[in-house]
Amino acid sequence: QVQLVESGGGSVQPGGSLRLSCAASGNILSIGVMAWYRQAPGKQRDWVGSVGTGGNSNYADSVKGRFAISRDNAKNTVYLQMNSLKPEDTAVYYCTLDVLTKLRTRANYWGQGTQVTVSS
Repeated sequence: QVQLVESGGGSVQPGGSLRLSCAASGNILSIGVMAWYRQAPGKQRDWVGSVGTGGNSNYADSVKGRFAISRDNAKNTVYLQMNSLKPEDTAVYYCTLDVLTKLRTRANYWGQGTQVTVSS
């Protein structure tokens, strides 16, 4: 019913920037909170940050001041702008969206993940 497609991952040197996108399509009526998580090798999946319907955002302390989350409601898309990247930011990044479908069902949907590698 709902598909999420992530894009924008890749390899970058420390101090560089990347912008991730996550676009949702399908039987969507509305989207609530949009969030990003990441999972480094051998570690649990951690919350990176989220943005509410009004555009208010919150971030994990580890990325505060470096990352910014934004959303385009018309495109059902959430973005993660990552600046001043560090090697410890290396991980697979996942988006998750709180979706209300036209069938009036509600669920959290996850993207397929996109690899971000920060290395010199």
